Amino acid sequence: MSSTTIENRIGSVFVPVSDMQRAIEWYSVLFDLPADESSHDGTIYNVEMAGDVNLTLDSNRPVENSSQPLCYFWTDDIEETHDFLIEGDISIVMEPENIGSVTFVTFEDLDGNRLMACQAN
Repeated sequence: MSSTTIENRIGSVFVPVSDMQRAIEWYSVLFDLPADESSHDGTIYNVEMAGDVNLTLDSNRPVENSSQPLCYFWTDDIEETHDFLIEGDISIVMEPENIGSVTFVTFEDLDGNRLMACQAN
């Protein structure tokens, strides 16, 4: 089956949050970005990301956590990233693990959303 209406390309990953201002501050620190203003009456915030895929914080729906990470972010130094998470008192769910092609660390944001940082091996 072929589709001409849906592109094989991700536009945005939505992250549910319960407190938009705290989430904006947390993600701004995580990515070393300035905090900006939210939109849609304070319920949507687009985190400035490199590349084509956006990261959208969304407080319009209740937070329902998954045991699987929502997405992963690249890093060139997994040990430095791990140290940053520890120093920032960010909840680490799984210590760095080397699975051959990548080494990754799994962590949680303020709402318990699971995220990963991955380093290509």
